[in-house]
Amino acid sequence: MPRHGKSILAPSSIYSMATKRKPTREKITTERFFREQAEPLEMRLVAGGNGLGRTIIEPTVNRPSLALAGFTKYIAFKRIQVIGNAEAYYLKSLSVRDRIKRYSKLCSYKIPCIVFTRNLRIDRELKIIANEVGVPFFHTPMVTMRFVNLATIELDLLFAPRATIQGSMVDVHGVGVLICGESGIGKSETVLELIERGYSLVSDDVTKMTLLDGREIVGTSSELARNHMEVRGIGIINVAAMFGAKSVRTEKRLDLVISLKAWKDVKDIDRLGMDEDHMRILGIKVRKISIPVRPGRNLARLIEVAALSTKLSASGYNPARELNDRLIASMTSGKSSDK
Repeated sequence: MPRHGKSILAPSSIYSMATKRKPTREKITTERFFREQAEPLEMRLVAGGNGLGRTIIEPTVNRPSLALAGFTKYIAFKRIQVIGNAEAYYLKSLSVRDRIKRYSKLCSYKIPCIVFTRNLRIDRELKIIANEVGVPFFHTPMVTMRFVNLATIELDLLFAPRATIQGSMVDVHGVGVLICGESGIGKSETVLELIERGYSLVSDDVTKMTLLDGREIVGTSSELARNHMEVRGIGIINVAAMFGAKSVRTEKRLDLVISLKAWKDVKDIDRLGMDEDHMRILGIKVRKISIPVRPGRNLARLIEVAALSTKLSASGYNPARELNDRLIASMTSGKSSDK
């Protein structure tokens, strides 16, 4: 039987797929947006429920003032449309006939939905249009700018590129460390020892990666397996229940990838650390360190040191280069004294 959440693909295959393929975006429907954001954005469906399957193409919102005023040469129909006080007062100045005409024109495009802020009243005729055409209309008591700001943030998260990588993630000294390696090499035991040392588990065995703002990768676990680990010979354990709330965290920025490899499989290892190795995940370069594994090596301690080394490296300090520069300076001064 496969381990919980583990793919039938080999770990190396998943590792390669997640690091080499281009970031992909999920299809975001109005229904999903409403289901996940109804509570934080205080939205309720007023009309057009038969159109919840419409797709949100662009992760932002649009205020269709110009379209409602009659300028329809360009309409940002790929975005959520927001009606605030300015648009509402303008529409009130029109006759019912003209108002229906403007809404019919706007709804003729494939817009995802229309959100009325400040609990603005929606005319009965407009609800009829929404139900006929299949455009969802929502209400929210939020002021317009607050809704626009919060909705934009949530849409950015929904549209963020994602990938899944075989490996466990731990927060060590504030450094997000992804621990990868072949099955049975000792990942779970190493993670367990790190947790006993006071560090926090982010995910076990499978880590979900999200690219934020095109520059930062954040790792997390599936909600189903969160706070749990599988330890061979023992079974499933609840980390939070055994080690306390501080032993787990929901998500963490990825700073370092540790690849555990059998000692016999490591043919050429950099013993000085002069040149840093990197790998690409969702198009972003992440520092990578390969650690040979054999009996007697304290992997948890080595990962601690690797995390601290990554913090120093981020500040621009490289001890190998410093030692190299001192050796060169010593050799140069020695040659000068010989003369």
